Amino acid sequence: MTKKNKNRQAMLDKLGIAALNEMQVAAHHAILSSKEVVLLSPTGTGKTLAFLLPIIYELKSELEAVQALVIVPSRELAIQIEEVARELGSGYKVNAVYGGRSGFKDRQQLKHPPSILIGTPGRLADHLRRGNIDPSHLKTLVLDEFDKSLEIGFEKEMKEIIDALPELKKKILTSATQKLQIPDFIGLEAAQKLDFLHTATNQLQLKTVISPTKDKLETLAQLIAHIGEASGIIFCNFKDTIRFVSEFLKEKNINHTCFYGGLEQIDREQALIQFRNGTHRLLLATDLAARGIDVPEMDFIIHYQMPLKKHEFIHRNGRTARMHSEGTAYLLCWKKNKLPDFVKNAPIQTLDNKPLPPNSPWATLYISGGRKDKISKGDIAGFFLKKGQLEKEELGKIELKQDCAFVAVKREKVAQLVRLLDGSRLKRGKVRVRGVVN
Repeated sequence: MTKKNKNRQAMLDKLGIAALNEMQVAAHHAILSSKEVVLLSPTGTGKTLAFLLPIIYELKSELEAVQALVIVPSRELAIQIEEVARELGSGYKVNAVYGGRSGFKDRQQLKHPPSILIGTPGRLADHLRRGNIDPSHLKTLVLDEFDKSLEIGFEKEMKEIIDALPELKKKILTSATQKLQIPDFIGLEAAQKLDFLHTATNQLQLKTVISPTKDKLETLAQLIAHIGEASGIIFCNFKDTIRFVSEFLKEKNINHTCFYGGLEQIDREQALIQFRNGTHRLLLATDLAARGIDVPEMDFIIHYQMPLKKHEFIHRNGRTARMHSEGTAYLLCWKKNKLPDFVKNAPIQTLDNKPLPPNSPWATLYISGGRKDKISKGDIAGFFLKKGQLEKEELGKIELKQDCAFVAVKREKVAQLVRLLDGSRLKRGKVRVRGVVN
């Protein structure tokens, strides 16, 4: 095994991954051997790792400059890729820039350029205009979920960015859809195409749930009771619908968290954190959650409202039954409505009169210190187990950010932990510890 291959395996070990999957291996070889690659693979199959590893392989350690640029359609995807890149522990600097956060913070980070820069089209184009990014050493460009960026109106900014990269040598495009129209301004000449979309729904079951009432709320509650203690996304078409459904779930004491474009960025981030760590088993979301966010494998999704287009249906369903796992997509339908023509083989699911499942036993705590304070996940675990007097089984997932951290703990321990830990010293200084309410 070569030194670089050993380094790659060491990075995978940090993520707890024994080996790359078939798509990731193919992408790794294609990106290293080709100047242009178009990678098509379902949501949740590991495209981020598929392009990050070969990019890191080709970086020059002696060069303090932006060498690779990753353009993404959403803030959530930028944050997700940044987190994965940092967890790999390659030794190369990685930063993400996006709307909704301080431009001053961006500029401070860009004064010491990262080797890999990730960002949304609007924010990246703005920094290039202002001269905050030096493109003279930028050789590799990734357009991740590029069709989504085009769909939401970023064509002008994407063209501006590509035109501003004079030394570009490699282009990598990824998508989770076959609805593939690559604009001329991207400048592909003879791209190698890798198509793994055939794995998208091979173990997905579709089930229709008929509601006797137009609002479908009581039927939704019965369906949640039928499913039991499992994690999934309830998809709605509009944020107003989410608010309407959320109020009903609160009345039923069904814990959940919400995710849609109208929320503040911090609220969106915390919603995903609480969903990932099991504080909430249900994520009530618009199609913003259909792709481009970091959420775990789940057992089901529910279409509370059916999407208007087939590709939106496919992306939603891609959140379950990933790769070799099984999953179910429930289609909630008023008895007087018909399902769209693009829905095939969705037999009716009858619902038993079951009680609602208990809410999750986990809660989330916020810590005011993060990576910049030289705090590690191990430091936090020790802090909670020793000073917080927790047992190992009472401590859940730890998510470490640059300036803070979020920790899942058993709900009945929250008051004890805040009392024992708030204002205590962790590593270099005292930290605040408080519960996250969402």
